[in-house]
Amino acid sequence: MRFLLPWAASLMVMATTDAGAAAELPGPRFPVYANVAELVAACDSGLAAAGERVTALEKHAADASWLAALDALNAYVEDVSAPFSVIQNTHPDKAMRDAAQACQLRWADFESTFGQNEQIYRAARDVVSRDAIDRSFARDTREDFEDSGVALPPEQRRRAKEISDRIAALGQEFQQRVRDADIKVAFAPAELAGVPDAVWATKPRDGEGRVLLGLDSPTYLPVVQLADRAVARERMWRAKQNEGGAANLMVLAELAALRREYAGLFGLPSFGDFQLRRRMAENTANAQRFLDEVRGAVTERERRDLEELRLAKAAQLGTPLTATQLDRWDVAYYLERVRRERYSVDQEAFRPYFPPEASLKVVMRIAEKMLGIRYERVPIALWHADVQAYAVSDAATGRPLATFYVDLYPREGKYSHAAVWSMRNESSLTGRTPQAVLVVNLNREGLTLQELETLLHELGHALHNNLSTARYMSQAGTRVQRDFVEAPSQMLEDWVYDKRVLQLFSEVCPSCKPVPDAMIERARVARDYGKGIQTARQLLYASYDLALYSTEVVDPLALWARMEGSTPLGHVPGTMFPAGFGHSAVGYAAGYYGYLWSLVVAMDLRTAFAADRLDPGAGARYRRTILARGRELPPRELVREFLGRETNAKAFFEDLQR
Repeated sequence: MRFLLPWAASLMVMATTDAGAAAELPGPRFPVYANVAELVAACDSGLAAAGERVTALEKHAADASWLAALDALNAYVEDVSAPFSVIQNTHPDKAMRDAAQACQLRWADFESTFGQNEQIYRAARDVVSRDAIDRSFARDTREDFEDSGVALPPEQRRRAKEISDRIAALGQEFQQRVRDADIKVAFAPAELAGVPDAVWATKPRDGEGRVLLGLDSPTYLPVVQLADRAVARERMWRAKQNEGGAANLMVLAELAALRREYAGLFGLPSFGDFQLRRRMAENTANAQRFLDEVRGAVTERERRDLEELRLAKAAQLGTPLTATQLDRWDVAYYLERVRRERYSVDQEAFRPYFPPEASLKVVMRIAEKMLGIRYERVPIALWHADVQAYAVSDAATGRPLATFYVDLYPREGKYSHAAVWSMRNESSLTGRTPQAVLVVNLNREGLTLQELETLLHELGHALHNNLSTARYMSQAGTRVQRDFVEAPSQMLEDWVYDKRVLQLFSEVCPSCKPVPDAMIERARVARDYGKGIQTARQLLYASYDLALYSTEVVDPLALWARMEGSTPLGHVPGTMFPAGFGHSAVGYAAGYYGYLWSLVVAMDLRTAFAADRLDPGAGARYRRTILARGRELPPRELVREFLGRETNAKAFFEDLQR
């Protein structure tokens, strides 16, 4: 089910902006619990009140107001349950994270139970729909109930709930094992030659004086990209590949088996078939056909890219090419080395130009210029001192639109990648305002251009949430089909290579040293280097994910070793990448292909901004047609309205050939 009676919609959080003017957060403040007991009490009361609202909805006639009543229930559930997911992934106190995780499991049980509520399902079948939006919401609701097993025979329905609850528990276990691992890799200082001192000089040391480095992005990436000693790169790379450990491989195997069984309850041969029948791709055959087309376009380019890296390694080491082997832990290093030598592009050189706070202001300024909105900082206490809150409003009218939370820096126990929690969704019917939480792990010394790209990507998800105007919150914002959800964020990645866009740093940070135009131009040219390797890796992840959830019963590691082993660099014995592949375990199961699928759409969307990345006219149209409508219309219809034509893959495949 896509769950979703709000926190009091009229509640406003009053504070003061950096400039001293009064500012407000539209909607409720993120709940801050003093201790575990408070969190558990909130979980208890939320679940109890949700149960009462379910009982009330069961008595509601399936008339023209029924959909609004269902949406109100969904909104209440979202308001009282969604913060626990954020707390579980970001709170600095492990006891709070664990308590939030336990609460999440109780909400998963509530959801699986509600998804099999026959009274409400019958009302969803009989509901009176006033127009196309109502019909769309009613259809989605019926499909959600049916996918939860409500229409199955009793014994199969019972088993469907058991499987759903077990999958939820296993997913939490998988993620926790990665999040709380706190892996530290030891290095003698000499082994870190080439890695900037700022990455490691202040890190803790063991009794032998070795530097202890974690696997967070601001630490991991500089080591594998810049450490001159292969032994250091290898040690760091292997630690990351084995994140999650053997126990997570067992979890992944059980998840695959349970999902296959779940699909079988519906008479479908694979979980991929179960999932994709509700997606843009429609079925696994179409998804596989698309991946095969990408493979055909990228295979030779990947081979050429890797051969160039092997040449670079041989030249650096002074070894004959025939005796030089390119290893997996060499790839990121030699990609950076060739970019520096061939294009004079050094990602580390961008850090002085992109301070993290200024970078955040710049990506928000991009959105302001394009989309006609305004951000105002609202300094309030949240789950950590680093977390910032912003009120989002319409620039033309001043109308409050949304709340935007940002958690920028790494810390122990925090989600270690980059993501957005679309934790509160909008409803134009009730005036409900949305909230999104952007979580990244940035280097406090400054960002590389690639990290700025990641920050802008994640802002794209937050904008999809914040600028929605859907009637029902159950269809708002990022609640679109999963193989479309990445398109609005991927579209924006290209913006950081535009010199005019980066000139916005001077507006938000007059003291910031402007990045030279020549650096950006070189980076723009260099970004295509290694595209074959990068696309092929994404292709491998997508293909593995589909294969894991196919009709064939497989061992996750054996499948990975076989599939990775068929690639040019082969599989490295002793590594277990799937143990940390959270996308396939949770959220994107049988759906990782959606990253490439969405990229096709994203690159087509970019064509509307080819003349001016900050064009407010195109931006207004984009806000109105793509970001605002959520799931009210199928993605292809939204894109057709925005572009004035059917979408196609021309831009994507042309880009692969550059």
